[in-house]
Amino acid sequence: MERTPSADSPEAYILRQPAERQIALNRLRDTIRAHLPAGFEESMQYGMITYVVPKSIFPAGYHVNPSDPLPFLSLANKKNYIALYHLGMYAEQNLLEWFTASYAALNIGKLDMGKSCIRFKNLSSIPYDLIAALCEKLAPEEYIALYQKGRADRAR
Repeated sequence: MERTPSADSPEAYILRQPAERQIALNRLRDTIRAHLPAGFEESMQYGMITYVVPKSIFPAGYHVNPSDPLPFLSLANKKNYIALYHLGMYAEQNLLEWFTASYAALNIGKLDMGKSCIRFKNLSSIPYDLIAALCEKLAPEEYIALYQKGRADRAR
């Protein structure tokens, strides 16, 4: 598992990355911040830039560590790629299907994706407009409902 340099702010995190990655990370960060619905907050969580549902909106926090706010989207520099983790796609099949179809329609190459992690190895083909549209798809309240439903479904 790769180690990401620690940082206590998104700006410091980006400055600790290789110069060639800083431009893409800054542009992704700007895209996310401009297109996330009101209510999400930017923070550092698990060594990544993370957009969370703050405890003021969802006091229960993240089940893995209830003292942490609920993570929604994270941005990280890895050894061979930039990673965008979107937990809404993990929770909502229709959103995942929309994203994969929309990505394929761009004809920019094969989507490299895990359950919630989109890996961008070619920095020149990051689909910023698609990331912007993805960010707009779920408000904090919608994400909380998906999160709670998923937790309830797994408890059965």
